[in-house]
Amino acid sequence: MFIYNIVKMHYALQIVAAVVVVFFTVKFLSVFRKRRKLSWIPSAPRLPIIGSLFEVGENSTEIITNFIRLTDNPAKSVYLEIGFDCGVVTRDHDLIEFVLNSTQLINKSWDYQMFHDWLGTGLVTSGGTKWKKRRRIITPAFHFSILIQFIESFDQNGKKLIEILSNEGTKPEGIDIYSYITNCALDIISESAMGVSVKSQENQNKEYVDGVKNLLSSILDRSFSLWKVNPYLFPLTSDYWYQRKIVKSLHRFTDTVIENRVKSLQEKTEKNVEQDVDDVGKKKKLAFLDLLLNSSIDGKPLTKEDIREEVDTFMFEGHDTTSFAISMGLYLLAKHPTVQTTTRNELNEIFGNDKSKPTTIEDLNNMKYLELVIKEIIRLYPSVPYILREITKDTEYKGHTLPKGTSIGMYIYGINRDPTYHKDPEAFIPERHLDTSSKNHFAYIPFSAGPRNCIGQKFAMLEMKSLISKILRNFELLPDPSYEPVLAMNAVFKTLNGVRIKLQKL
Repeated sequence: MFIYNIVKMHYALQIVAAVVVVFFTVKFLSVFRKRRKLSWIPSAPRLPIIGSLFEVGENSTEIITNFIRLTDNPAKSVYLEIGFDCGVVTRDHDLIEFVLNSTQLINKSWDYQMFHDWLGTGLVTSGGTKWKKRRRIITPAFHFSILIQFIESFDQNGKKLIEILSNEGTKPEGIDIYSYITNCALDIISESAMGVSVKSQENQNKEYVDGVKNLLSSILDRSFSLWKVNPYLFPLTSDYWYQRKIVKSLHRFTDTVIENRVKSLQEKTEKNVEQDVDDVGKKKKLAFLDLLLNSSIDGKPLTKEDIREEVDTFMFEGHDTTSFAISMGLYLLAKHPTVQTTTRNELNEIFGNDKSKPTTIEDLNNMKYLELVIKEIIRLYPSVPYILREITKDTEYKGHTLPKGTSIGMYIYGINRDPTYHKDPEAFIPERHLDTSSKNHFAYIPFSAGPRNCIGQKFAMLEMKSLISKILRNFELLPDPSYEPVLAMNAVFKTLNGVRIKLQKL
C-alpha cells in the first residue's frame, strides 16, 4: 500500500509538472508572438522573468517620468514586457487617435479588474455589448436640462466649504486644500448620484467616506506589486481580505440608499403623488439613481447589482477626478498671481462685490476666462493620467499589426506635455486654448475622446467652475514656498503629500 501511494504521488507530480510546463510554454509563445509582431515599436530593456519592471519603476511616482523617458523616441511609443504581460505605452498622436476613435477597440485592459470587487462591470470597467447598452441608458442623465438641477448643490456645498475654510484655512503656515476639496466633492457627487448627502464636510458617515479613501489607497499600492497585482495570487495576501471588508461596507451603504429610494418611489406611487414634485409642489431634483431605477435593458429593469455598479462608479469617478483637478488648479493659481488676478477680475464683473451671491448657470456660462484656466489646469494635471485598452483581435495599423491580447496604454499626461504638440508645454498659459486651429486634437485629451470619452465632462466642468470661482471670490491664493507636489499614478492621479497652499481672506 505504501509503495502504491508513492507511485500515485509520483504520477500526480508528473501531471502537475506537465501542466506547469504547458502553461509556461503557451504563455511564452504568446509573448514571443506579440514581441515579433510589435518589433516596429522600440522596446524597453528587459530581464528574464521580470521583464522591464525596473525600467518602468518600482513605485507610482517613478513611473510618471519613466514613461516620458521611454517614449522619447521617433515612434513616441515603447513596447514593454512585465512577466508574461505585454503592452505598448504611447504618446503618439496618430496611434492614440486610431485607438480612441475605433468603435471596435473599446474594451478596457485587464488592469481595471482591480476595481471589479467594488465597481463590478459598470460603465467605466465594462466593455463590448454591456458597455454600449449601459452608455445608452446613462447618457440622458448628463443632458443639460438634468445638469442644471445640480447647480444649487454645487453652490450650497461650495458655500459650506467657504465657511469651513474661513474658520480653518487661513493659518499662516498654509493648509492641505486637497482634503477639504475632496470632502466637498464627495458631498456633491453623493447628492447627484444617490440623492442623499454623505455629509463628509460635517464629518458624518465617516465609515463610508474613509472606506472610499482607504480602498483607493490600497488599490494604488496593489497596482505596483507583482505579487498583489496577479488575480490568482492576490487572494493569498492580507490586502485582499482588507479590501473585501471595505467593499462590503461600501456596498452596504449603497444598498441601503437604493432600497430607501425604491421604497420612497413606491410610497409616492401608492399615494398617487407626482414623483417629480416634492411635498410643496417644487420640482424635485432627480439623482442619477432615479434614472437607473426607471431604466431597462432589453425590456428588463436593471437589477439591484446593476444599479449599485453604476452608483458606485459615479461616486468614484465623480469625486476623485474633480478633487484632484480643482486642488491642482488652486495650486497653479497660487503660483501664478497674474492669472489669478485676471480670473478674479472676470468674476468681479459677473458678481460685483457680493461674495455670497448664489451662482447660476448663466454665471457659470459667463466664466470664459476661467474656462480657459481650467482647460490649462487639466492639460498639465489630467485627473486620469493614462487610459488602457485591450486589442481583442489582430488589428492592422499603418501597415503593421497590433496583435490580439496586447494592452495599449495611451499616456495622457505625456502627450498633454509633449513639445511636438504644445509650445512651451511646461508653462501655465490659459490663453493657448483660444487657438483652435490645431489639427492635433488628440494631443489634448484630459477627458479622453472617441466613443468612450468621459460621459461626465460637462458635469465636471460646471462643478470645477463653481468651486474654484467661489474660492477666488473669497480668498487670495498664495503659494507655500516649501511645497512641491509628489505625484502618484494609478487609474487616477494622486499626490502623496497633499496639495498645500495659503489662503488670505479678501
